[in-house]
Amino acid sequence: MHALLQPLNCTRPSLRIRIAGTNGKGSTAFMLAAGLEAAGLNVGLYTSPHILLFNERIRINGEPISDKDLWQSLETIMPIALDVGASYFEVATALALYHFSQCHVDVEILEAGVGARLDATTAVDADMALITPIGLDHEAWLGDTIASVAEEKSYALHGCRWGLSASQRVEVCEILSTHHHDLHTIEPLETPCCMHGQHQQANAALAYAALITLRDNNVIQADDKTLKAAVTQTTVAGRLQHITYKKAHIWLDAAHNRHAIEALLPSLPSLANPFDAILVYTRDDRSLNNELELLRPFTKQLVDQNTIASPEQALQHVLEDNPSARVLVLGSFITVAAVTTWFKKLENKINFQ
Repeated sequence: MHALLQPLNCTRPSLRIRIAGTNGKGSTAFMLAAGLEAAGLNVGLYTSPHILLFNERIRINGEPISDKDLWQSLETIMPIALDVGASYFEVATALALYHFSQCHVDVEILEAGVGARLDATTAVDADMALITPIGLDHEAWLGDTIASVAEEKSYALHGCRWGLSASQRVEVCEILSTHHHDLHTIEPLETPCCMHGQHQQANAALAYAALITLRDNNVIQADDKTLKAAVTQTTVAGRLQHITYKKAHIWLDAAHNRHAIEALLPSLPSLANPFDAILVYTRDDRSLNNELELLRPFTKQLVDQNTIASPEQALQHVLEDNPSARVLVLGSFITVAAVTTWFKKLENKINFQ
């Protein structure tokens, strides 16, 4: 990353924020960006993965990078990237930093990809780090214990003036605290959020606490009401995203590990009790077979790739049998993308929320 960034001479914004953790990084990043925009800042937001287009990963004030700007940035970066042997994610991160520099943003929000110690986003310094809930994921790279995962992700805190964490297991808090002398743990908000799911309260609280910290240190200027409204009114695609199709109600979620599915469970009865079907489709290099039993009590029918090949086919079968079905589809961003694309072909008949 250093070899890739050095020739680009990217200017550093006045404020840079890292976000690491296992789940909730994207939601927290979008909420934080909304709050900073409400405070009048020009906000660069880098998240991953995308759902439909790569452009979604790099946004300024909510708008994805244009094809023209992306192409021009690629023409500059790719010769260097090929020379140094940069990975896909390293190139994506460099594209974001270069585009933000070209557009002179006031703040950059950088969501870590995997871990933090060796993540591309920690190749640049930051002023603040937020740690979302930590659980097991990417064990091949981060280790197969909560402690090892927490140790890897704690490096997002390095060099930051402010460090904030969502509520964590005791052993995780102890590890994070060794990496930041003044780490603040944030409890979930009681204020309802626009996004479905009780777990979003923790993400909202973390984003809101970050905004208040910045406000109290005279980095931004905005009142509590404005900041809280911006955070709690944020919606993000693929996070219990609600779609209506004729008489049917479908929720899409990118939950792709046990930690994420466990976070969803308390909220499911408020959406449907029970669901007519839950469809679980994950990536080829992952498995959620052990998590199926967690979901079974919440649905009349549980379908996965061992039953029907694709989520689109499964959803079509469910809706043909029951046009008024209430369905949850989850398992990965790829699954969310596949179902979203399928629905967009029927766009005149559905309502995205």
